[in-house]
Amino acid sequence: MFADISGSTRLFETLGDETARIKVSECLDILTGVIKSHNGTVIKTIGDEVMCTFESAEDAALAAIEMNETLQEDVTEGLSDSVVLSIRVGMHFGPALMESGDVFGDAVNVAARMAAQAKGDQIITTQSTVDLLPPVLRAGTRFVDRAPIKGKSEEIDIYEIIWQQEDVTRMATGMLSEKPAPEVSLVVSYNNKNVTLNRQKSGMVIGRSQGCDLPVNEKLASRQHVRIEMRRDKFFLIDQSTNGTHVLIENSDEAFLRREEMPLSGKGQISLGRSFSEGPSEVITFNHVT
Repeated sequence: MFADISGSTRLFETLGDETARIKVSECLDILTGVIKSHNGTVIKTIGDEVMCTFESAEDAALAAIEMNETLQEDVTEGLSDSVVLSIRVGMHFGPALMESGDVFGDAVNVAARMAAQAKGDQIITTQSTVDLLPPVLRAGTRFVDRAPIKGKSEEIDIYEIIWQQEDVTRMATGMLSEKPAPEVSLVVSYNNKNVTLNRQKSGMVIGRSQGCDLPVNEKLASRQHVRIEMRRDKFFLIDQSTNGTHVLIENSDEAFLRREEMPLSGKGQISLGRSFSEGPSEVITFNHVT
């Protein structure tokens, strides 16, 4: 995977060398932390670009998504509207050769080509990599183009991994019926804070990060632990964590999800990383209202 800071030139022009250098350094530190948290290895940094490897396509995709989310939350804070700091990510899964701490091979070359195809805020990869992703992540991808790649005899199908909430929701929802359906909502609550999902607000993120819609004080929670999305007037919980999510719906057995999704209906409770048999103190509740 290659993650390149987009807009860094504009950053230096606007903020000056010293301030811009600090921002770029902050960004690279954050990207490095995210890579390591997803079982990745930083091979090297080249100016404002990070080159890294992962053991699985899933780890790489989750890291790329969290890189964008964390950068948007932590680094862009305090920047003026005229300065846009984002990353372009290109990735491809395949065998590579390691020598003297560096990696070489066809997979590396293709990943670099994917990074060159990406724009700011985009995660670009190949169809063969998308095919290795679990269903939840694969559902959040879209075909971009079929293009020739330098050094390859055949054209490659190029895909984008969607990480921005509004884009994912738009993909999942599809065309709306002309006849409006009855209004439905899901009220999600934690620590005296309520978030209501409906047609006006169709998605939310819950996790340890203060940038989440519901920040949860649970040590076992990931920064962006779960998403809840509204699709065609139904609500779905999507786990994207390391330790998994426990869901207890009224009059049903406890369910456990790790990198999976499930529909939410009626009333219930959600625990991030801890089973309800452990008596977790940081419990999220939800109520499906029609």
